[in-house]
Amino acid sequence: MSNFGKVAVMFGGHSAEREVSLRSGKAVLSALQQAGINAVAFDPAEQALTSLLTEVKADRVFIVLHGRGGEDGTMQGALQLLAVPYTGSGVLGSALAMDKIRCKRLFVAQDLPTAPFAVVTNQTVDYAGLLAELGGKVMVKPANEGSSIGMSAASNPIELQQAIAAALQYDSEILVERWLNGREFTIAIVGDKVLPIVEMRTPRAFYDYEAKYQANSTEYLCPAPLTAEQTAAMQHCALAAFNAVGAAGWGRVDLMLNEQGEHFLLEVNTVPGMTEKSLVPMAAKAAGLTFSELVLTILQQTLSQDN
Repeated sequence: MSNFGKVAVMFGGHSAEREVSLRSGKAVLSALQQAGINAVAFDPAEQALTSLLTEVKADRVFIVLHGRGGEDGTMQGALQLLAVPYTGSGVLGSALAMDKIRCKRLFVAQDLPTAPFAVVTNQTVDYAGLLAELGGKVMVKPANEGSSIGMSAASNPIELQQAIAAALQYDSEILVERWLNGREFTIAIVGDKVLPIVEMRTPRAFYDYEAKYQANSTEYLCPAPLTAEQTAAMQHCALAAFNAVGAAGWGRVDLMLNEQGEHFLLEVNTVPGMTEKSLVPMAAKAAGLTFSELVLTILQQTLSQDN
């Protein structure tokens, strides 16, 4: 454990996902400390980044910042300039994965399955025409938010106008995606290992913020009840998507399986939730890894960045 030196667990931050990040970070910090690692909390919303070198004297950083400022490449770039090793994807992989629109364009360029979509930058839109183009029902998402923040479904022009207006409060670019009926899954990747698939089931309209963090009605099945062929195809697709955006280290890829048995990529997450009840730890547990072992495996990857 002494190989790691002093580890700053970076969580909190300024993004709309701050509360989720605080929970994730505390779980990671506790696991590292219980494993005998000299780990300390670091919240960039409350501490100057330069204090990592001057006061904290951190040898490496475990990033558990969700959303902007932590998952979009900016913190990764800052840490590289400070020459401090950190967990997870680098600058480019983080930035591309965080941007749902660029992510979708990469999927299309790589011939990976994803739902048809359009990009909206303001409210001067032919709402009825856009709905018709995308099949009559859509999902509206800010380009650079996570945890389903700012997302909503629409199936008529008034709903679409309201959904776009709501999403524009979070971002200047909005992804409008054809609605997919079916089952929702997530696939965690740690190192070069693809973990067992998790299926999320909710009685709500979709797997939204409340279904993720507040509702008691959400069900999780891991390993997901799929055929061996479906499992292999979806895991292969998830790894291809992870690699397409240049992600590395660890992360999570979300997919849908429609009623015809076809799977479609939704997005790549490079700093997914890390509470002990989150999806990546759930998948790791199914693969035989405890939460502590998962955290240490992720941290171990930073040793290759040491000079």
